[in-house]
Amino acid sequence: MFNNKKIVCVIPARLQSQRFPRKMLASLAGRPLLAWVWEAANKVDLFDEVIFAVDDDQIAEVIKSFGGKSVKTSVQCACGTDRLVELVNSGKISADVIVNWQGDEPFIVPEMVQNLLQSISNNEEPMWTLKKKITHPDDIFSKKIAKVVCDKNGYGIYFSRSPIPCFRDEQNPEKLVASGLYYKHVGLYAYTPQALQKIAAMGKSDLEDAEKLEQLRFLDYGLRYRLHETDHEVFGIDTPEDLHRAEQVVAKMRSNISV
Repeated sequence: MFNNKKIVCVIPARLQSQRFPRKMLASLAGRPLLAWVWEAANKVDLFDEVIFAVDDDQIAEVIKSFGGKSVKTSVQCACGTDRLVELVNSGKISADVIVNWQGDEPFIVPEMVQNLLQSISNNEEPMWTLKKKITHPDDIFSKKIAKVVCDKNGYGIYFSRSPIPCFRDEQNPEKLVASGLYYKHVGLYAYTPQALQKIAAMGKSDLEDAEKLEQLRFLDYGLRYRLHETDHEVFGIDTPEDLHRAEQVVAKMRSNISV
């Protein structure tokens, strides 16, 4: 329990992905990628339960091999949030807050979850996610990085792969960073069951389809994300190149421990 609320962490893990098919079966530094994610999530003492939401028996077997817990969800689920919706609506999980920790994120640390959940006692906030200030000019213009702008109360106004906000009269990348207005979205989420039930009733979103960002569907239908800031960098494993980079991160971590 945290702030008198039961918190369940769900880790969606689907077999196929467009940029890196079957990545959930990949190994990282000689161990299953999902084992790294499982161990990282279980270091968070705010969670009452950690569980994978899978769509294939092969993934379930890998999870079983390292002592993890999983539940089967439909292959028709288009994204991780859809798997959370299915679990809540089917009664397979019960919680006051459900955290969506993506299955390709092995480097999330407990402090990030504390950042995420700091205002869950506010009953006016149905969904939470994170942002981090952009410090490198290239990140502003990269389509791989989702940017976010918020209102004065910390609610997300829009997420985009384009540079937002757009400075009409300034193009110097260093000055754009120095403005302090650019934030990247960090893909760790939390939802109330009520928010997930509303999501279940939503239809297609043209904004989501255009940007390929699922959070735009929820904004499109009137739900609001409360964004909290984190100082931690993290990256997901979306491509084989990202997996190679993750290998380097693990090697560096092990080298630091041995020193």
